[in-house]
Amino acid sequence: MTADELRTKYIQFFEQHDHVQISGASLIPENDPTVLFTTAGMHPLVPYLLGQEHPAGQRLVNYQKCIRTGDIDDVGDSSHLTFFEMLGNWSLGDYFKEEAIRMSYEFLTAAELLGVDPDKLSITVFEGDEEVAPDHESARVWQSLGIPRERIYYLPRTDNWWGPAGATGPCGPDTEMFIDTGIPGTPESRPGISDGKYMEVWNDVFMQYNKKADGSYEKLGRTCVDTGMGIERTIAILQGKNSVYETEVFTPIIAKMEQLSRHRYGDGEEHDRSIRIISDHARTATFILGDEKGVKPSNVQQGYILRRLIRRAVRHGRKLGLAGPFLGNLAEVVLGIYRKPYPMLADKYDVIMNELLAEEERFLTTLQKGEHEFAKKLPELLQQKDRTIPGEVAFRLYDTYGFPVEITEELAREHGLEVDREGFDKAYEEHQQRSKMDHSAAFKGGLADHSELTTRLHSATHLLHQALRDVLGEHVEQKGSNITPERLRFDFTHPEKLSPEQITRVEQIVNDQIKRDLPVTIQAMRLGEARKNGAIALFGDRYDEVVKVYSMGAYSREVCGGPHVSRTSEIGEFKITKEQSSSQGVRRIRAVVK
Repeated sequence: MTADELRTKYIQFFEQHDHVQISGASLIPENDPTVLFTTAGMHPLVPYLLGQEHPAGQRLVNYQKCIRTGDIDDVGDSSHLTFFEMLGNWSLGDYFKEEAIRMSYEFLTAAELLGVDPDKLSITVFEGDEEVAPDHESARVWQSLGIPRERIYYLPRTDNWWGPAGATGPCGPDTEMFIDTGIPGTPESRPGISDGKYMEVWNDVFMQYNKKADGSYEKLGRTCVDTGMGIERTIAILQGKNSVYETEVFTPIIAKMEQLSRHRYGDGEEHDRSIRIISDHARTATFILGDEKGVKPSNVQQGYILRRLIRRAVRHGRKLGLAGPFLGNLAEVVLGIYRKPYPMLADKYDVIMNELLAEEERFLTTLQKGEHEFAKKLPELLQQKDRTIPGEVAFRLYDTYGFPVEITEELAREHGLEVDREGFDKAYEEHQQRSKMDHSAAFKGGLADHSELTTRLHSATHLLHQALRDVLGEHVEQKGSNITPERLRFDFTHPEKLSPEQITRVEQIVNDQIKRDLPVTIQAMRLGEARKNGAIALFGDRYDEVVKVYSMGAYSREVCGGPHVSRTSEIGEFKITKEQSSSQGVRRIRAVVK
């Protein structure tokens, strides 16, 4: 079964079970300032799992592009990825454990679906502890479906519990599904132990508790189900492959690498590792640049991760003998693989190709100089007893040659050395203070919480957005926001600094609309209908997607996920505290309400 077939079968199966397909969200989170990228299929749905009503209903299904950056250094083995896809289905206060598990079992085992042999299925459930009882209910459902008790494993919180999105909130046990690969195990083998015998393919999370501020748990009146199935891992298991890199989402990229480098995949582990790193990073970079809220390479936040991926790929390309730019060739292949599920990537073709080429060319010069300087220092470094590269040396490579510390660390590992990262960080911080550079978070979008103050400020951004368009012109478009109970930060497209008169006028318009005590209303409608009705809709993927449209009287109409005040007078007095540049062609406003 191919990835395309798996996506189609999954969506169709759950649509037949009364789920509504919703489009996947951007890789850049809109309502979570705690992470750089969307890390799971449930990530964009957190507000609805927390109790908001979803305009598409209580039963949802989709596929979601995700990125996790914590394992970048591990990419290169046979399993780690930075970009991956998740399939998910959700119940928002509708069905719960029994129906969720029965649908999971049917999709896994039905001959016309995945066709997994039930005898190869093993299951894990939450074993319980002093705070929450064991999940016997899930175990009983699995047994009723024919899974014998000896293949149902009760495991602790570290394995089978999903905590709340923050310090408090909805949480609960999960049940995870594993397939026996047939690889000989050990006496200690069981699901959850990574020795190759059992591979997890799916989990069903049951949000049935609320964690309170005092650390105790109470049962929720409205329970939800959140599930997740990784496409790459699942097709590798179904195809009997030993690695995700042997499946059709990677083999065309690897084939292009073989053609470009004249190194055959499988001829040697060192070259194979470089090919896997390049294949993963090229795929991830293509999706970041091709995202509807795509960022460009930079030295902060998502842009820094993108730059790091591109530059690591370029370095491994040099190890394979590639002297010039090559990532555009791989991006072409990636676009071909994902033409069907992500047709919007083609709309960003020029951006993807131009940014990859520019970043490659920038880094090739840096890399050549940095590698030359590293090679000069290597004999001296190898003679040191602790085999550690001082932090000051690593920082000098960064500061003088633009050589990323992660590349220095990778070079060090290849020669049996390590970098004094603490020393590097200290030197970097001292440099920041001396140059008074602000490398604080430049996060695009997000609500710190759903408190009253944050809600007031969030509502104020809608009025601010429209006021900016009124004063500056309709070219103004939101490029991100970050909202805490203390202030709002709003980024928008505009080529030049605002004059004091313009700032005063924008502030006045917002306060006028607040004083008018406009009603804030919400309508659920198709995205296409919302746009026809004049709603600002910046990041929609699908024309027929059902969205929420928030209107503030007749003044502001915008697609949004909430939360909002009920009338504009609840916002309070609006005051712009700062207007500055955010990046080229993008301005930033900071404001407060009283």
